[in-house]
Amino acid sequence: KWREGRKVLTSNYILTMNSGSGIQELMAAETRASQIVAEARIARGDRMKQAQTDADELIAAYRLEQQDAFDKAASASGGSGGARSAGLQAETNRDVQAMQGQFTRNAQKAVDVLLSKCCEVSLEVPTARIRATQKLFGK
Repeated sequence: KWREGRKVLTSNYILTMNSGSGIQELMAAETRASQIVAEARIARGDRMKQAQTDADELIAAYRLEQQDAFDKAASASGGSGGARSAGLQAETNRDVQAMQGQFTRNAQKAVDVLLSKCCEVSLEVPTARIRATQKLFGK
């Protein structure tokens, strides 16, 4: 009996030891999994940063290409300087002078219209207002 009891005790002890090492293995596996996930997140962040850098480079190259094409087209059609620009500037100056002349010619007329409208005040009280006031104050 003693031997059987000891055997049971030993097998329970072995099971307990196996369970303890199983828990340790599970904890170690969980730690490894956490490390793998963390490394994957870092790698993903690095890939995103690299993709952003690549995209910025592509955008800069495309922008430069388009700017060159625009500059060539602008210079071929007369450019932004020269006679065309001077003509546009002269036309703008003529328009500005014409508007200033209109302003000086019509300024007094505008003031007269505003003053006439401000001075047109009717001192007559409508009869409906008189009745409403009489009802309100009981007269």
